[in-house]
Amino acid sequence: MATSAIIKDVQVASIQAQLPAPVVFGDWVMKIREFATVRVRTSTGHEGWAFTLTRDGAVAEQIRKSIAPVYVGTDIAEREATYRTTKGRTYGSHSAGVGLRALSIVDLACWDAAAKIADKSIAEFLGGQVKPMPATCIIGYPPAIMPPEKTGAQTAEFYANGWRRFKAPMGATWEISGARLRAARAAAPDAWLGTDLVWMFKTVDDAAAYANSIADINMGCIEDIFPPGNARMLAELRKRVPMPIWQGDEQGGSYYPEALIMAKSVDRVRVDLTCMGGITGGRAVIDECLAAGVDFGPHMFPHTHSQVFSAWGFDDKPVEWGVPWTGVHPYDDALAQPEIMTDGSGLMKPLPQGPGFGKMIDKEWCLSQPHQDPDRILQD
Repeated sequence: MATSAIIKDVQVASIQAQLPAPVVFGDWVMKIREFATVRVRTSTGHEGWAFTLTRDGAVAEQIRKSIAPVYVGTDIAEREATYRTTKGRTYGSHSAGVGLRALSIVDLACWDAAAKIADKSIAEFLGGQVKPMPATCIIGYPPAIMPPEKTGAQTAEFYANGWRRFKAPMGATWEISGARLRAARAAAPDAWLGTDLVWMFKTVDDAAAYANSIADINMGCIEDIFPPGNARMLAELRKRVPMPIWQGDEQGGSYYPEALIMAKSVDRVRVDLTCMGGITGGRAVIDECLAAGVDFGPHMFPHTHSQVFSAWGFDDKPVEWGVPWTGVHPYDDALAQPEIMTDGSGLMKPLPQGPGFGKMIDKEWCLSQPHQDPDRILQD
């Protein structure tokens, strides 16, 4: 008979990762990237860890106020039921946004702890295995100051190291953004190339004008074109541009991805387990896409997504990596980095496997950044 593993505490710290330069996307200016990292401890002495971007939301407060009190005292084996109970205690807070983001990383940390108790990697624990996967290199950071020639040189360097997929965000202007993409294409003529429009467009006409101005580059996608909330605008844009449309970063919630699917507005739904329900809730997003025959793929957080997606049999979905220490995802940069295969496939080898997700925190790096850690989880 299995020994009970009762959750003793759910604790969280916030880390304000410093950037080499502000990340500027129109009115959206990021001077730091704040992450929340959570630790779940059980009566068996095991620890589960997970992290997410806060996007300036009160993730830590939400965990302490309305999530940890429900989880503490429950059996880790009942984590899926506890997830549903916690969400149901306050649908108004936990169905979307900051509350769902907070609940997501607690769920991931519980799965991490459960896999460690079973002495299995998270992939094995989910009944699968990790396999080589496509890897996308996020180029062009910091976007407000990285000029086209440096974007091209960066692309050429990573192409020479085996990368075959690249994605760049918008630059300071439409013209610079297009020039950056053209420089990347010149450096990697046969590579997949996409661009993140980071919600900077407000009208279909403007978005279509920009997208069609770069159509000759053979774009693999335009992504996150409009601010979340209007699937009909995306559907209209989809009729007017030749490249695939991806949407969904930082969304999730009660009507996600249902609204995008019903409006026939996207070619790919973006999935982020760190803000869309963790493993317990996030799988429902994928199942909805599968049922509708709509493509999907993960957003960033490669240490989480590469292992879970591969375990679920979706090892054809590309995982995303920022160029280390350029400001894309600083928390990731302190963890294991991808090893790209040398056969020209652009596939990354599986990350090192350990119990659970493996190493999901570098405490030395966290402590080197401004942080709030009232429970001292970064120092234990």
